[in-house]
Amino acid sequence: MAREAGRPLSPADALWLDLDRPNNLMVIVALVLLEARPDWDEVLAVVRERMVQRHPVFGQVARPAQRRWGRPRWHDDPDFDLERHVRRTTLPGAGTDAALQAYVEEHLHQPLDRSRPLWEVHLVEGHGGGAALVFRIHHALADGMALTRVLLELTDALPGAPAVAPVRRPARSRSAATRTVLTGAARLVPTLRQLLLTRNPASDVGGTPGHRKRVLWSAPLPLAGLKRAGSLVDATLNDVLLSGVAGALHAYQVEHGASPRDLVTMVPVNLRPLDRPLPRELGNRFALLFLPLPSRAGTTRERLVETKHRMDWLKGSPEVAMTAALIAVIGRTTGALERVVVDFFADKAIGVTTNVAGPREQRRLAGVDVTGVLGWVPGSGRHTVGVCIFTYAETVRVGIMADATVVTDPEALLAAFERELAATVALADVQPVHP
Repeated sequence: MAREAGRPLSPADALWLDLDRPNNLMVIVALVLLEARPDWDEVLAVVRERMVQRHPVFGQVARPAQRRWGRPRWHDDPDFDLERHVRRTTLPGAGTDAALQAYVEEHLHQPLDRSRPLWEVHLVEGHGGGAALVFRIHHALADGMALTRVLLELTDALPGAPAVAPVRRPARSRSAATRTVLTGAARLVPTLRQLLLTRNPASDVGGTPGHRKRVLWSAPLPLAGLKRAGSLVDATLNDVLLSGVAGALHAYQVEHGASPRDLVTMVPVNLRPLDRPLPRELGNRFALLFLPLPSRAGTTRERLVETKHRMDWLKGSPEVAMTAALIAVIGRTTGALERVVVDFFADKAIGVTTNVAGPREQRRLAGVDVTGVLGWVPGSGRHTVGVCIFTYAETVRVGIMADATVVTDPEALLAAFERELAATVALADVQPVHP
């Protein structure tokens, strides 16, 4: 029997291809803010040379399997035209953040054309004195962390900037590895129980999502004070920022007249070695942690301490290995069963929270300084709140993607996050009291 042409999708890639729904498309949205308007031809050249030519999947179409039990396959698009995927537009009026947010929102519910490669880029000019690049890329091509690296490959260091040392994985001693294995084994049963029995309680940010989504983001906030506050309780910057999400959800529930409850978010975990180049075929290699945010706790410090405690427990558990295996297994089942299993686990959370550590130094794209980066992975099932935290050039921005039907006041949620980070920085001025 002749072999099918084309490259088969991995089970994980095929899973995300099957999960598109009108109220939750499997499309990753990223935003690159630029200080000035770039040259259109330079933008096209950068996208062509650093996206399409480096990673052929951006020029390929996913076609159904020819055999009953086969997997869909990537095939080269014989009619590929770069300018069909890269668009150009101008914001009306003064080009405020609100105008750019509205532009992004207009496109969130629009499915990508499956007869063409599943991505598009919009050069949006007239955003203040600059511009923005809006990326919409289907999850089947790659996970959000891989796509973040693709976006950063589009950029260049500023002239004269020092070379960035490659990320190196710290070597672990045999005893440390043994302790990790033993700790994971001891937590196997509690982790399995938590995965199966965790329930996301009813709240003002929970419900059945509709088709319309809202997006908004903060101004850049300095990292130095947040790092100092984290050091008071031996918390990582990731712990600090996740505790900020917990504080925002605490405030939002209180402001809406509810008793605050701990709400669960899903946190992606990268499974690719950061000290190696991305594979040309990209794809999905990640796992998920189900983090019950301490959004019931009453003070900023309590939330920070408890977030660190919960994250430390998850890091020592086998949950990453278990969810990675689960994604691979689900991707080998039928579409109907996929949806049932995905909904069972997705409905345990309000959405996905990503925290991406971007470059510490300023970067340029097509000769123009990058002033900020944001990106949202899609929700599934009954997800209603996605949070993007992106650190870049010693600052952090937070972005919220919220279902407009359920979360009626996402501006309040963003304002609460900013207040929580300010309160966290203020902790650095107070003598810590260790729990």
